[in-house]
Amino acid sequence: MTDRLVAFVTLLREHGITAGPSETIDAAEAIVALGTDNTDHLRSGLAATLLRRNGQRSVFDQLFDLYFLGRGGFGEVREPNSDAIETLRDELVSTLAADSPAATTELARRALAELGGYGSGGQGAGASGVVTTASGAGWSSYLTLKALRPDDLTERIASRMGTATSEFDTAVHTIEAERRLHAFRTALQTEARIRSAELRGTDYIARRGVESSTDRIDFLGAREQDLAEMRRLVHPLARKLATRLAARRRKAVRGQIDLRRTLRASMSTGGVPVTPVLRARKHGRPDLVVLADLSGSVTGFAEFTLLLVAALQDQFSRVRSFGFIDTCAEITPWFTPGTPPTPDLTARIIRESGVTRFGSSNYGEAFSAFTTNHLDALGPRTSLLILGDARTNRTDPNLDALSLMLDRSKHAYWLNPEPARSWNTGDSAAHLYAELVTMHECRNVVQLAEVVGRLLPT
Repeated sequence: MTDRLVAFVTLLREHGITAGPSETIDAAEAIVALGTDNTDHLRSGLAATLLRRNGQRSVFDQLFDLYFLGRGGFGEVREPNSDAIETLRDELVSTLAADSPAATTELARRALAELGGYGSGGQGAGASGVVTTASGAGWSSYLTLKALRPDDLTERIASRMGTATSEFDTAVHTIEAERRLHAFRTALQTEARIRSAELRGTDYIARRGVESSTDRIDFLGAREQDLAEMRRLVHPLARKLATRLAARRRKAVRGQIDLRRTLRASMSTGGVPVTPVLRARKHGRPDLVVLADLSGSVTGFAEFTLLLVAALQDQFSRVRSFGFIDTCAEITPWFTPGTPPTPDLTARIIRESGVTRFGSSNYGEAFSAFTTNHLDALGPRTSLLILGDARTNRTDPNLDALSLMLDRSKHAYWLNPEPARSWNTGDSAAHLYAELVTMHECRNVVQLAEVVGRLLPT
């Protein structure tokens, strides 16, 4: 069990969950106290000792299932037939209508055993019992779901949950049926990972078959549910960055040595200036201007960063936000500190704020519009933050307009959600812009927090 716990913690670290030696010791003590008979208690105990931040539980649960719920001897794969599939569909309706988690998990196991095996899945791969990637064997939740078609069962499940006397009751039953179907899919995916781990090895599946934690999912590849989770990270992350900025600001206030006050203070130590007295430095808070590409390819990245900046607004004397696609408009009023983010925020901004005319990204036209209409937003105390992938659709990048913006700003930074290796490919003008302004790769929340915390001025 000790080796298994150490391997488990190692993989948690590889997936971005920073569990250290003290947390590992606490986890070992939790195992001793709780035992291993009740996996639900064990799961809760290890989560309490090893997790620190929101957004990590999903990754933890996937890895826990692999390391502590693995089973051998799954039996043989049976050829599915239409009668067997219909029987499983009927059982799925009955089980989900009854809302029994244990029965749902058991049905997921049976469904995967009958419908989800491919290659030599479930039958082993020789004497070693380990299947290589080349063997093409394994277990697939996708194949199982494709055969069962659970999305077609929502109405049947809802109708079995009780009599609906109004449209409201019908809507409630439908939403609850969809929630239970989601729980079944999750149980099916968990079972597929466990069985595949028995074939290919736990480490193989853990490194390739476990989704990343929310703060490590690439902005450009994030699904809608991932973006919703990211929005929930905005305010905790803002509090952490605000604390860091405040500490840097307090440290920066200390100026040069005040000689007269230092000599006066040295009289209490025999004329030896043991403790220098520093002259307090006038230190006002800077202005911040954010210029964000809101085109479809980088919408999630821009929205998250703008929400984060809005949450940090009290760290600056003034914050102004501008959005663009092929022209530029101010969008500061759309980001009010303390207002909960909504999923359709960016879509409403694009429709109503005038950030686009034709719909395709055009950095050159956007920069031109900014310098024509909003150049007065920049000044000697302003830090300029540009957000975008620098893909210009092969239009003029308008380096002159960008140079004018940089000349009027005290600091300027460009945050790019694309991998640095892609900056000189296709229609990207990142390599041209990077010659004028320092460009930073910000593919996920972790990178963004690190860059913002390091670059934002005090």
